[in-house]
Amino acid sequence: MSEKRDTKEKQAKKLQELKKLVKMEIEGGGISAEELEDVLWEALVLLEGKNFETAKHLNYSYSIKGYEIFVSRKDKSITRSTVNLSLWNAMELQKAGLPVSGPKKLKTFGASYLYPIFMEIGVIVQDEMEQLSLEL
Repeated sequence: MSEKRDTKEKQAKKLQELKKLVKMEIEGGGISAEELEDVLWEALVLLEGKNFETAKHLNYSYSIKGYEIFVSRKDKSITRSTVNLSLWNAMELQKAGLPVSGPKKLKTFGASYLYPIFMEIGVIVQDEMEQLSLEL
């Protein structure tokens, strides 16, 4: 039981760190790209095996082997470099004040799987108006 709690606490701390770095990057940078990419990958490793849902309501989970993500619904893997590219595509839109309104905005292979993960872990930040329209 204690091990589960430790894992949850570790996940929470890593996600808080990631959200802080994402916010700093959106607001003007000041952090290294490598640091943000490393913290993102560490967060992905911590969430390995968690269930997610695509925009089309398809359930999936993922596992990580080396620098590749294997999604339960696909035979092909999503590489770490593709994850990083998706991260920076999301960051650029958000820095410009544009919403990342769906997976296609990430413009990468595997975006339909990365988008829900990015939403949950705080890489994609929704403003209040977007959140309200999704809740209606």
